Amino acid sequence: MANAALFIATVLIWGTTWIAIATQVGPVPVLVSVFYRFAVAAVMLVAILAFMRRFNVPALRDQPFILAQALCLFSLNFICFYNAAGFIPSGLISVIFSLATIYNAVNARLFFGDRITGRTLLAAALGATGLLLLFGEEVVVDFNMGTVKGIGLAALGTLFFSLGNMASRRNSAAGISPLSANGWGMTYGAIVLLLLIAVTQTPIVAPPDITYLAALLYLAAIGSVIGFTTYLMLVSRIGSSRAAYATVLFPIVALSLSTIFEDYQWSGLGLIGLALTLLGNVVIFARPPARRARQADSRLPAAG
Repeated sequence: MANAALFIATVLIWGTTWIAIATQVGPVPVLVSVFYRFAVAAVMLVAILAFMRRFNVPALRDQPFILAQALCLFSLNFICFYNAAGFIPSGLISVIFSLATIYNAVNARLFFGDRITGRTLLAAALGATGLLLLFGEEVVVDFNMGTVKGIGLAALGTLFFSLGNMASRRNSAAGISPLSANGWGMTYGAIVLLLLIAVTQTPIVAPPDITYLAALLYLAAIGSVIGFTTYLMLVSRIGSSRAAYATVLFPIVALSLSTIFEDYQWSGLGLIGLALTLLGNVVIFARPPARRARQADSRLPAAG
């Protein structure tokens, strides 16, 4: 029951963050927007942990992996996603992000030795075909370079996200709670972003209006503090590959909002492409009937 609640909360929260990200693109430089988000989130989460007396300092041997989680989950990935939102609708970014299920399967093999099955390869083929149908007209027919940039940035951001999942999996195995890892990770992420702002001499622009500010607070408090906590709790409970299944449902929420607020126009090929992409993510988690039967048999009471 707890896992189901965490799963539903993650889907609803992260399914709505993409449209909030889109509202922040434009008046404030991307680096500054991402810094605002995780600086506010870090202050909130550290204050909560301090109040709960759970703000522990990880061991020195764990610090590089906390930093890796910070870079991949709380800075570099969102730099990519925010920039991608300047080229393609936020709902389509969520579709690319849903391929985190496949990224996680491959990275779990590379870092933890998990087996890659034929279903993973089939899922990858379905996902790639679906994306081609979704973006094919703009990329192949019209050759929209902006769309190509958006796709590339969203794919790179998803790769960073997946690598962050691997760091989080290692940190959970080392006994670091998701809340503590997030608190330190968001703090490190904010510091890294501030350093990037200084190095690139990016101007710090104040939030321009109430819409931007409302989106910032939503992304910091709900999308980051709560959303990342529920997701990484899932990772620690059921593993990175199964937890990433939540990303399969993000596009349904995100594309619905994109249709309403960004006037995203559907096409027949686009619908087929979305269906194939989602099917690819579902395939990666499908269990063969024989395995389901064995699991059912194992739950039967022993004879005698």
